[in-house]
Amino acid sequence: MDTSTPAPPAARPPADEWRSDQLDVDAYLARVGYTGSLAVGRDSLAALHRAHVAAIPFENLDVLLGREVSVALPDIQAKLVRAGRGGYCYEHGLLFAAVLDRLGFAVERMLARTGDPAVHPRPRSHLVLRVRLGDTAWLADPGFGSGLLEPVPLDGSGVHHQGGWAFRVWRGEDGAWRLQERRSGQWETLYTVAEEATYPVDVATANYLTSTSPGSPFVQQVVVVRKDDHHLRQLINREYTVSGPDGTISSRVVADDELGDRLAELGLPVPPADIAALAKHLPVVAP
Repeated sequence: MDTSTPAPPAARPPADEWRSDQLDVDAYLARVGYTGSLAVGRDSLAALHRAHVAAIPFENLDVLLGREVSVALPDIQAKLVRAGRGGYCYEHGLLFAAVLDRLGFAVERMLARTGDPAVHPRPRSHLVLRVRLGDTAWLADPGFGSGLLEPVPLDGSGVHHQGGWAFRVWRGEDGAWRLQERRSGQWETLYTVAEEATYPVDVATANYLTSTSPGSPFVQQVVVVRKDDHHLRQLINREYTVSGPDGTISSRVVADDELGDRLAELGLPVPPADIAALAKHLPVVAP
């Protein structure tokens, strides 16, 4: 009898598992307007991340319109790249990870918990990326909407300023990393990342729950977000707000007849029929 331990099956490379070969890199670069260096390195990673955030909005309109949100890369590419739309974390994260794969970066997809589980446990429902450059791991995340403009080192190395915004990463007693942003003078935990393997089936399951569960905030309300060095612009249902790193904020209610203009201002040219359908999901404006 052969009592030797069988060899474990060979692991598939991430680019094969996630089908990054399906990405049209040139079309993506044209979509985000990136013409800089494509060499693997810190500067190109930061520049690509910024270009992505600047060009592609965070939005959940398809959920409110009753359309399936697909996390298959060809569908993400058709929507975010070719149709000029935006998406939420899974779409942004998988698209950007595929770009990095194709350019030769070492990238891992990881599911995070929004907030801090030590305070209020939530499911692993947010997709982030860990990118390794030499001995340094970087947290990349173009799909949080109100979060990072460019990657930060995943090493607890102090405060990182991006425009007027300030971020820090620290490791809790549970071994998980917390990304925090300073808001109104206080450090707020955006999400917590445990160093646990994430597979395509995990992302597919998280996406299904996020886009269909009655308790999901993305099922309950319109969410469109754009962020740059100095402003965070958000449309949450009918409330359009512009806030700054110093805590200043302006807010106004958006009526049906200006909904299309506000969406276009946020980078989403939406057909009139879809605007009318979205308006039916929004609270009625008080006379």
